[in-house]
Amino acid sequence: MEAEREVLDVLARNAREDIEDIAAQTGLDAEGVEAAIASLEADGVVHGYQAVVDWDRTEDGKIRALVEINVALDRETGYEEVADRIAKFPAVDALHLVSGDYDFAVEVLGGSMDDVSRFISEQVAPMPEVTQTVTHYIMETYKDGGVRFADGDDDDRLSVSP
Repeated sequence: MEAEREVLDVLARNAREDIEDIAAQTGLDAEGVEAAIASLEADGVVHGYQAVVDWDRTEDGKIRALVEINVALDRETGYEEVADRIAKFPAVDALHLVSGDYDFAVEVLGGSMDDVSRFISEQVAPMPEVTQTVTHYIMETYKDGGVRFADGDDDDRLSVSP
């Protein structure tokens, strides 16, 4: 299990890491790395491999929003059922049951602010269990998926000392 954890740590930092490089970083041989990855995938620990995209740097950028959702549950409906319905929408990029002032934190991707607003108002808010939604549009992303987004500009302010 220790070997799988080491491989998992490397994959979490860079899922495109070469098998031989992972082996060198973990002290395993290539076959051990491949076996660890296969086991992590089979056990449902690793669900997929994704690129971390800075949508602001693409021609057809996407609008991202964080949506807080409160729900009222009854005896027949639990969080899992509500989460299953919300997660099925392609616009939902991430969905989390959270503690605090609201029940679910949802990351939504859309082509425009209007697309996101319509999705929430027409698809999510009308669900019988949903009692409140609050949408926060992401204005700038500085770090995502553990990757820091840099604009390439160094801080050019003059330092002032007393």
